Amino acid sequence: MNGNPTLRTSAQPGAGLIVAAPASGSGKTVFTLGLLRHLYRSGVNIASAKAGPDYIDPAFHTAATLAACRNLDQWAMRPSMLLRAAHDLSADGATVICEGVMGLFDGAVQEQGSTADLSEMTGWPIILVIDAGAQGASAGAVLRGFAAHRPGLEIAGVVFNRIGGEKHRAILSAAAAAAAPEIPVLGFMPRNADLNLPSRHLGLIQAGEYRNLDLLLEAAANEVERHVDVERLLSLARPLIGPDRIKTGGGPSRIRPLGQNIAIAEDEAFTFRYPLIVDGWREQGASISFFSPLDDRPPPEDADAVYLPGGYPELHAFRLATANTFMDGLRAAASRGATVFGECGGYMVLGTGMIDAEGQRHVMSGLLPLETSFAEHKLHLGYRDVELDIGAALGSGNILGAPGARFRGHEFHYATVLKESPGAPLFQCHDAMGEPLGLAGLADGRVMGSFIHLIDRADEDE
Repeated sequence: MNGNPTLRTSAQPGAGLIVAAPASGSGKTVFTLGLLRHLYRSGVNIASAKAGPDYIDPAFHTAATLAACRNLDQWAMRPSMLLRAAHDLSADGATVICEGVMGLFDGAVQEQGSTADLSEMTGWPIILVIDAGAQGASAGAVLRGFAAHRPGLEIAGVVFNRIGGEKHRAILSAAAAAAAPEIPVLGFMPRNADLNLPSRHLGLIQAGEYRNLDLLLEAAANEVERHVDVERLLSLARPLIGPDRIKTGGGPSRIRPLGQNIAIAEDEAFTFRYPLIVDGWREQGASISFFSPLDDRPPPEDADAVYLPGGYPELHAFRLATANTFMDGLRAAASRGATVFGECGGYMVLGTGMIDAEGQRHVMSGLLPLETSFAEHKLHLGYRDVELDIGAALGSGNILGAPGARFRGHEFHYATVLKESPGAPLFQCHDAMGEPLGLAGLADGRVMGSFIHLIDRADEDE
């Protein structure tokens, strides 16, 4: 906290808002971060969420508020799980600020699973951030078009971003008043190159790697404080609709725990995991511990399950390959019958070798017959609907489920698979449109993995 006075806010306890934009790159992430930090340092009780499948932005939210951020994925989560997660965010009366994904109406299939869908499911209104850096009066047409596109969707306010000066501001103000007088203009954020966030091949760099992040968050908060009517913005928040739809029993995620004592890899190479899944394992009785492969730490000897989540192992391939204590401990866990489960980057570490961007091969754990390469990288991106293959289900002792158990998740990586055999495939895989993508992943007894990040079961609660 920096001593800023507490904001006077008329937001209802437990209400929420969604920050969205017409397109990616409009500046909604930096605006959201500035808003969150400003509210945090002003003493407002807030919680944050991120729409869609995203590991990186939530870590920036956490840095802004010093509180956990939760993903809300309208396509990949069952309604009961999503509504329970949204309810829990505001259970103590916090105002929820949720950052949207891509453009407002961009979804898994046309508009399905979009930020607009999330708004309709939760009842949280939209604050639209429009990048007006390269337009004037035309921004009014953008606002009117988005406001009229889906009847019943509430766009409660607009913030114009990357404004050039007072003349530009006046043009935008007049255009908005003429095009959509019912939508209040909440602010005009000026151009500020110092607020740009650096990125790499999977998006923004991770929050933990950004040395000057706190300075950027403070600068973004100062811009929001100067140029946005935050009190009015908060007054537009609305409570979650239909509390009777929320199932409060059984935990936020019903993906089965991998074991009773689950050891999770956690460091700069392994950061991509969904807190809701880990929270669900805890609520189902599992104990959770963490260890760092980059520090050459092995999983605890009492762990009956090891989870290697995704991340950036390709950036640390040499350190991982030479982390002999970690590798020996991982192999020992598999030898004693522990479940070893890897997703995306974690899956690659379970393989025999990984070739880095410079073409250098690094020996991995060798627990699965998998060879991957970043020297010949190719983007693999999209939602996935997967079914547990019968061979993998039987071979793994039904850790994830019975044969035919279905899950939803996503795939996002640049690795090229050079070899993925022999072995039992883990999943039968389809994309968001239901088109078959073939087999995915590998399983050898209780060692298994794939490039797919699981989010939730595909079948609704009984």
